[in-house]
Amino acid sequence: MSTEPGHEPVLIEPVLTLLAPTPGDVILDCTLGRGGHAMALGGASENTTLVGLDLDNENRAYAETRLTGAGITHHTVHGNFVRAPEALIEAGLAADIVLADLGFASNQVDDPARGLSFLRDGPLDMRLDPTGPITAASLIASLPENDLASIIRQHGEEPYAARIAQKIAQERSQRPILTTGQLADLVREAYGARARTSRQHPATRTFQALRIAVNDELAALQTLLDRLTRALRTGDTSWLRPGARIGIIAFHSLEDRPVKQCFARLVRDGFAADESAGAVLAASDEQDRNPRSRSARLRVIRSTGM
Repeated sequence: MSTEPGHEPVLIEPVLTLLAPTPGDVILDCTLGRGGHAMALGGASENTTLVGLDLDNENRAYAETRLTGAGITHHTVHGNFVRAPEALIEAGLAADIVLADLGFASNQVDDPARGLSFLRDGPLDMRLDPTGPITAASLIASLPENDLASIIRQHGEEPYAARIAQKIAQERSQRPILTTGQLADLVREAYGARARTSRQHPATRTFQALRIAVNDELAALQTLLDRLTRALRTGDTSWLRPGARIGIIAFHSLEDRPVKQCFARLVRDGFAADESAGAVLAASDEQDRNPRSRSARLRVIRSTGM
């Protein structure tokens, strides 16, 4: 296991300012990662308790070691954040602060074995939980061409989805598609001459779409939003305390749109207050230092109806 965090968490300053930890707070980090946000939030005030979940067991264990070293009381769980309420209830806790960073850790992207990047050739995997049953290779080997095109179009917002799916179907009839390099080359071929004028790598949207599908990311996000909504609307304090601050960091419109709509409904109906006044973006110096932060959008609400 690496001894360096290998990941710079985004929007640390606005996260601390808007979620505002106070002494004795229980902090729920739905996406623990390498522990960057957890360390900052848990260490910002006295006697806090951190509950963290992550699909990547290696990153979870690494973050747990960091939290232990910092003397931050914590409970961590290997699992999807849809189980966040159960994790809190099982620990006998209710959260004052909830944070979900919907991005993935840089060490995951930088590891070719994870198959998350088209810049480094590796197995076509893309699982955030390496023990999960479905890989990107198995997905593109088994899905009908029309279904594959639909995933690339819907999850990647890719205008050439049909052409890319057709190219994949033609290739897999001849040989298995098993590596990120193979897939990236196929997408580039499907783009044809357009690849030379594309503002981003032609494979960007296809890789995003497959990663979302492999990890069922949008369904997990919607489940979390539904559970937060239900708790705020019904006054359920079994896992959320009155006045809880809730923050979500999204990195593309497919994530940010449902968060924006959910939070807006809760504010409109009097169950929450908008603490961030819409989306907070990274400051220019952070964007220069950490290019990954350029697409980050933080939205924060505070429970008012519990």
